[in-house]
Amino acid sequence: MTRHFLRDDDLGPAEQREVLSLAASLKQAPYDSQSLAGPRTVATIYDKPTLRTQASFAAGIAELGGNPMMVDGSLAGIGKRESVADVARVLGRQASVIVWRTYAQAALDEMAEHAGVPVINALTDEFHPCQLLADLLTIRERKGELAGLTVAFIGDGACNMGNSWLLAGATAGLHVRIAAPEGHQPEEQYVVRAREIGEQTGATAEVMTDPKEAVGGADVVVTDTWVSMGKEEESADRLAAFADYTVTVDLMSHAAPDAIVMHCLPAYRGKEIDSEVLDGPQSVVWDEAENRRHAQKAIITWLLRDAAERAEVPQ
Repeated sequence: MTRHFLRDDDLGPAEQREVLSLAASLKQAPYDSQSLAGPRTVATIYDKPTLRTQASFAAGIAELGGNPMMVDGSLAGIGKRESVADVARVLGRQASVIVWRTYAQAALDEMAEHAGVPVINALTDEFHPCQLLADLLTIRERKGELAGLTVAFIGDGACNMGNSWLLAGATAGLHVRIAAPEGHQPEEQYVVRAREIGEQTGATAEVMTDPKEAVGGADVVVTDTWVSMGKEEESADRLAAFADYTVTVDLMSHAAPDAIVMHCLPAYRGKEIDSEVLDGPQSVVWDEAENRRHAQKAIITWLLRDAAERAEVPQ
């Protein structure tokens, strides 16, 4: 059965560590893996606005010796002009891997069901697992061992980043605290799943409303935009709801003295984070953005290795 990377818990704890170690190695020696030599093609589909995702996948695929084939989601009309299943069957015969940045998680799952090649989630409304690999790689670079560290996510806990922090953080053995106002907290299913994973890894998952409580003593402070793609019509209400959740110098004073600050970008300065924090000495956002490339190269390489190993094993 083909392995995919559709949500953060598609990797078990040992697998996640393996991918992160591979990413660290590829960052030091960018051309050591030529897993896409040929060149083999990776189909990259973008239905949502993109900068870091498109740039990091294109650069990373090229460094792996491959050909990044960009598919314009608006032209393809996936799910409208033709079904997700039919598109999957077509692209699976043209490409070795399919990368899709889209809206519905269910559509991505359907793509994986019919593609016959690894499918990677480059962002859905529900999860952002490639970003979390990059984030964990960045934390590892600054802090060393991940297990046992405390991460505070401040703001919209009901977004894809909140969900992914719960799942990926638990897989890494982190203590994850989500501070969000009522009505903007993660669905209970993701908290329950994080706690299930934590039974194996020692991780914990907490949801609260007080940002200072969440940040207290934290090793890592994370935020994200309050108005995610598709939520623009709710902008005024969201800005009011999150008014007390800005990551400021004062809020950071409650974290550990050597805490780092993360944001997956784009950032709206003066809203979810102040400029003096985003541009300050504790910020690692530019390392985080670069690490998308290395983490994505690692997950592509890992999935292709897995596929090759499975093909060699008699069924």
